[in-house]
Amino acid sequence: MLTLPITLDLKTVNLSDEQFYQLCIKKPEIQLERTPQGDLILMSPVGGDSGNQEIELGADLVIWNRQTKLGKVFSSSTIFPLPNGGDRSPDAAWVELSRWEALTPEQRRKFPPIAPDFVIEVRSLSDSLKTLRDKMQEYLDSGVRLGWLFNPKNQQVEIYRLGQEKETCELPCSLSGESVLSGFSLRMARFG
Repeated sequence: MLTLPITLDLKTVNLSDEQFYQLCIKKPEIQLERTPQGDLILMSPVGGDSGNQEIELGADLVIWNRQTKLGKVFSSSTIFPLPNGGDRSPDAAWVELSRWEALTPEQRRKFPPIAPDFVIEVRSLSDSLKTLRDKMQEYLDSGVRLGWLFNPKNQQVEIYRLGQEKETCELPCSLSGESVLSGFSLRMARFG
């Protein structure tokens, strides 16, 4: 029996960005990501608890953004080709409006070639904490300014800031969007 996620070493194949895009479009039932080294990652679907946690956190972000109109919010189905070469799909992401509007219509229709300003990742039962931490570092290395990694298993959230050390908060806690998401705050209870 296969356990997901699975990483396929395809460095020798060297898929172009367009080939990776076409693979994702032609096989939408397979959720894919790509590492900066060119490995394909077959992501596992999440269970009910994780899916609920992702949408609840994303909904808070959407509600704030609808009120402020400061940017664009994206679901876990959106793949971002990052400047460091990886193609990643955070559980939720936000891009500041002027940066989004600087993209061409074609870039917006396909996988937007931009690092989000803010990302959320929620650890599911099948996720390795080390892998998620590496992914959060990859986001920062690509220019993401703020990221929250929620870990329901340990009842924690890790806060990642560009150019700073990671901060870990025990739940319950209050989170701030700081200067990235001006006015956004989230009172986070313990995961049930």
